[in-house]
Amino acid sequence: MEKGREQNRWTRPKLIKSNLYLIIKDFFNSCPTIFCAFVNFLAACQTFRFEGEVKKLFVESKTKTKLLKRMGEAIRDFSMIRDGDRVMVCLSGGKDSYTMLDLLLDVQKRAPVRFEILAVNLDQKQPDFPEHILPDYLEEIGVPYRIVQEDTYSIVTRLVPEGKTFCSVCSRLRRGILYNVAIEENCTKIALGHHADDIINTFLLNLFFVGQLKAMPPILRSDDGRNTVIRPLAYAQEKDIAKFADEKQFPIIPCNLCGSQPNLKRARVKRLINELAKEIPHVRSSIMTALTNVTGSHLLDTELYDFENFAPLVKELKPLHGSVEKELDAVFDHSEAEIVTNLLAKI
Repeated sequence: MEKGREQNRWTRPKLIKSNLYLIIKDFFNSCPTIFCAFVNFLAACQTFRFEGEVKKLFVESKTKTKLLKRMGEAIRDFSMIRDGDRVMVCLSGGKDSYTMLDLLLDVQKRAPVRFEILAVNLDQKQPDFPEHILPDYLEEIGVPYRIVQEDTYSIVTRLVPEGKTFCSVCSRLRRGILYNVAIEENCTKIALGHHADDIINTFLLNLFFVGQLKAMPPILRSDDGRNTVIRPLAYAQEKDIAKFADEKQFPIIPCNLCGSQPNLKRARVKRLINELAKEIPHVRSSIMTALTNVTGSHLLDTELYDFENFAPLVKELKPLHGSVEKELDAVFDHSEAEIVTNLLAKI
């Protein structure tokens, strides 16, 4: 009896493969034109040594499917997009925002709700900025867009002392412009390209340097109720986004045209996660899961848990909690904030 079971276990996969073969064979027999075209395509690829391109098509499909699944889960879990929304997609020219736009266009076709997409880029007149790349790309894929031209670069270079980074001041100037554009264009949502790695890094930065258990919110409504920031890539890992961007060959615009230096603290936290991942491969997934699995009674926040009566509390949000402006700061702000307040006072 055991022998029969063992034999059946090993023969079942063969039967499945055999049945699959018959199904495919019947399909091609009923569609000889498709079969001939498929054979000719493979032959041409082999002749011109395009085998790698054929594999790339299947790999891209697998990568995109994974990212679409993550985006769909985030949109569903946090009710990011509703029927009738007009979503302003902030497009910087980097891999994250390109990927976000590409995936949202796919979601737009499949979603049970109707929503509009408007791609928006802010041209800050940085030296050597390739002004034609984004308009050409957006025209090619047929996406409605708006390029906003504001010379914030000259203001930043005038205000920031030599040797200091531009990003904090630059992002604060940029955020006001983007917020106003969203209102002008009647956009109900502002989509930012932050992903899971950004959320993890921000969480650890706040933990280590600020003394606060706080990450990036996947969705945040402004205090005035006029707009909402969403992060559709909240569940997507950077490595998958980078892989997809490479497969799609997006026309990437470098983010260091202004010559500014990155945030050393953020870079250090990123290195820490990479080092931990070598010993704990699932460390990123573990941190993301922890952010969805909070036990208030096991923390020390008396506004979150009533330790006298052993009951959970609803913590009152501080003023300016729903600050869309601050969230827009985070789009490009990679620097230290020590000089920002004094510099902005000079504007």
